[in-house]
Formats: sequence, structure tokens, C-alpha cells
Amino acid sequence: MLLLAQIVTALILLLHVYIVLLETVLFDSLGRKAFALSKEKAEIVRPAMSNQGCYNGFLVAALAVGFLHPDATIAHAFTIYGLACIAVAGIWGAATVKKSILYLQTVPAVIALLLHHFA
Repeated sequence: MLLLAQIVTALILLLHVYIVLLETVLFDSLGRKAFALSKEKAEIVRPAMSNQGCYNGFLVAALAVGFLHPDATIAHAFTIYGLACIAVAGIWGAATVKKSILYLQTVPAVIALLLHHFA
């Protein structure tokens, strides 16, 4: 069960690395297309998206520390913290931006949290 929890968590980490890239360095190319923004709308939201990308980077960092920290207790705490933050951010995103964010972020994070709980 722990291996499955780690695999799902790793996939979530990789997804959020991709999201960080879309919201920051790839925003003008892939990000604009992924978020279905016109060139004009992209110009308006670029600073907010970059800021959002920064926050997603912190979520990635929490999960990365969960994988890399040598103390298992601290590693586990970072993993649970990162997944919980992703779940809450997904709920907020679904309520304020787009409902599909709930399925892209919250559902996988909750599944990973449950897998870690039962591992």
C-alpha cells in the first residue's frame, strides 16, 4: 500500500511541476493554450498566473521534501502537508475558477492521502 501511495504522490508531484511550468516559463506558449486564453486575456492575467505558479512551486517543494528528507517522520509530515494543501487549493480552484480543477487536483490528492493513511 505504501508503494502505491508513493507512486500516486509522485504522479501528483510531476503534475504540479507541469502546472508550475505552464503558469510561469511556458505561459506564453503552452500555458495560454492549456488555459484557453486569448492573447489579450493572457496579457491581463500573466502576473496572477506567474504568482499562482510560484505557489504551486511551494506545493511541489513540500512533496519533494517528503520524498527526499532522511527522517521518515519529517518526510511523512511534508508529504501529508503538501497533499492536504493541494486538496484544499483544488477545492478553492473549483469554487472560484473551474469545476474540473476539483477532479484534476483534489480527487488525486485525497486518494493519495487515503493511501498514505492506510499504508
